Amino acid sequence: MPSEIRRKLTTILAADAEGYSRSMARDEVGTLAALRLARGVFARLIAHHHGRIANTAGDGLIAEFPSVVEAVQCAIEVQQDLGDRRGPSRSALRFRIGIHLGDVIVEGDDLPGDGVNLAARLQSMADAGGILISQQVYDQVHAKLSVGFDYLGRRRPKNFAEDVPVYCVTLATGAPGLFGWRKVVMGLQSRQPSPNGIQADTELRESLRYRAQRAGVFLGALLAINLVTGMPLWVVYPAIILATLLLLQAAPLFARGRFGAWPVRTIVLIGGFVALNIASWDGYPWSMWPSGGLILIHALRRLSDRSH
Repeated sequence: MPSEIRRKLTTILAADAEGYSRSMARDEVGTLAALRLARGVFARLIAHHHGRIANTAGDGLIAEFPSVVEAVQCAIEVQQDLGDRRGPSRSALRFRIGIHLGDVIVEGDDLPGDGVNLAARLQSMADAGGILISQQVYDQVHAKLSVGFDYLGRRRPKNFAEDVPVYCVTLATGAPGLFGWRKVVMGLQSRQPSPNGIQADTELRESLRYRAQRAGVFLGALLAINLVTGMPLWVVYPAIILATLLLLQAAPLFARGRFGAWPVRTIVLIGGFVALNIASWDGYPWSMWPSGGLILIHALRRLSDRSH
């Protein structure tokens, strides 16, 4: 008679080296040395935060922690340590990390189960050097760690039937700037979203409404100055820039599926360049150059996601 399946709730950290195969093709010896160094950093910090390594396969690893806070703090310290160690070497490795609090099956030292699968999918969606966490992790840590959290919207991990709320840990915090748009262009703004994905969407809409009102007042003042001075209608340029920034911040509201807000932001930026080109039209379509660059970056990002 088969033994009874045992389960437990635990925090899973999944990590994987970005571009490992390409790095190996360039410099096999240097890449292996960088991997050994990174594994040493992971092992030391995982043990320091009372976790254990459950699985190492190739350039990745799975670890578990009894504490959600310790798992996220470990991930932060790993990325900081590895970032400090990266020099000019072309074989230096950057890791993606995903963290989820979920149910796993107890099977020896292994950790099979959907909880591990989601952590691994979050890792695959993260940027190199980045940390993505699930809603369950965010709920436990957002008030306990002195870092920022950027709500990326509801995204669909590969082979999952439903979208899930995803948060990015942002290590830089500080004043948001004149309209609170510092780092919005790159999708790295530190915000403290509400405790679940639906409330986070509502909060983002309220934030957009507030910033749109402030932008409207600001543009109204500029328009008055423009009309009083009798100069050509230059106010159209800051209007396009502010509209683009608002749409960039709104990108998570339209991010559905595994690729998140990045494609939406790419389209918004291209639209901003085209609008500025039309407003300053002199017969030359210069917007095709930055637009082409953004499309190329997006295509390379898609290829990188597929390779992992």
